[in-house]
Amino acid sequence: MPTEMPQENGSTDSLVSSTNGKIENKVITNDIEMADEYDDTDGPELKDKFCDPENPIQVHFQDVSAAAYKIRGGIQRTPCQRSQISDLVDMELFFKKDFQQATGSFKERGARYTLLMMSDEQKEKGVIAASAGNHALALAYHARDLGIPAFVVMPIIAPIMKITACRQAGATILIKGADLGESKKIAMKIGKEKDLFYVNGYDHPHIIAGQGTIGLEIIEQVSDIDAVVIPVGGGGMIAGIALAIKTLSPRTEIIGVESEQCASFSTAMDAGHPIYTKSGPTLADGLAVPTVGVNAFATAHSLVDKMVTVSEDMIALAILRLVEVEKCVVEGAGCSGFAALLCGKLPELKGKRVCTPLCGGNIDTTVLGRVLERGLAADGRLCRFVVTVSDRPGGIAELTKFIADLGVSIKDIFHERAFLKSEIFHVQVKCVVETRDKEHSEQLHQGLRQRYNNVLWGSQMLY
Repeated sequence: MPTEMPQENGSTDSLVSSTNGKIENKVITNDIEMADEYDDTDGPELKDKFCDPENPIQVHFQDVSAAAYKIRGGIQRTPCQRSQISDLVDMELFFKKDFQQATGSFKERGARYTLLMMSDEQKEKGVIAASAGNHALALAYHARDLGIPAFVVMPIIAPIMKITACRQAGATILIKGADLGESKKIAMKIGKEKDLFYVNGYDHPHIIAGQGTIGLEIIEQVSDIDAVVIPVGGGGMIAGIALAIKTLSPRTEIIGVESEQCASFSTAMDAGHPIYTKSGPTLADGLAVPTVGVNAFATAHSLVDKMVTVSEDMIALAILRLVEVEKCVVEGAGCSGFAALLCGKLPELKGKRVCTPLCGGNIDTTVLGRVLERGLAADGRLCRFVVTVSDRPGGIAELTKFIADLGVSIKDIFHERAFLKSEIFHVQVKCVVETRDKEHSEQLHQGLRQRYNNVLWGSQMLY
């Protein structure tokens, strides 16, 4: 049975360096000081007393209310506005823009509340977490603001920009662990040895309560809301928001959205308890949590009305639509709820008043360009084909003129002769082109087939 939220206590020396009372920035990597002390990740797994599978803690509405009061001076009340995309999806769509928080994600709410709830003794010693991104940024930023030493263990796969941002926010960083699971074991080992306060980024009860303040704001900002569609990873956000909204508006539907690559909450709902789910690479990397939080599940499972999954192409298309129409740069995990609405996964919401949080904007700039191209392809506006044309003078020119006359833009073109098995005086031309929309692409496709005998379009290509 779920238990009540416990009190937090802790003691001993801090690992975090400080100078004259100010936190000193330090990046600890694999090849310099202290890293080798924490190589052993194969030993017995340490228990987090706040996230115990045998004694899950159920968060209550008064916890969310207390969090809202506590964090009100340090967290932005983000807008929740009707979207210009409403007509496209045939519903009154509202975006809760929590990517506008100082560090670019909703994680600040839970991080600040958890830090504020620590004892004075714990605040002096410091806090530790394992994260590849948004939780680390939020914890580092608010720990510095509150004068609390912060230590973050980040896996080697963590984006460089997020590592740099955490250091700039005042955290001491250890880059260690092949994945987040290994980094978590290392963080808990350090926390135990140095008596730092370990904070689970999605399942600590105060994290869940803090994230629930989004739900309170949605209820205040959008009247008569019919449904809230929420991205789901470890489950902390949907647990907090569902608790707040179902308490104040029981008729409002709570719908969770996961990536097809890691549907761990859906699996847990089917099993009746959190269960390990194998995950694959996904644009929604923030949702790739193989096992949902025990506290989050205990709080949310009876409040969630429906779970759906979305494909990688739909996530990419959602990112593209937000850039083009809303002028917002949102990461894959942050727009997964919108992706479900955009690709028609929730037809029962047509004509209703629906809100979805855009809860994170920390997408790597190096990745953004590739994601937008993926979105253009999913939207039918970036196409590829192979066509065999005459190798006589003017053969390729005739092809490019036809493409230009249709108003299609050539992004890339390549021709080869050596591997062509038809007659010697032909050449195979491979093109990547940009069109206005799917209808424009189909016009090009049919025009090519009318003019040339050998055309390979899209998925028919072997490369």
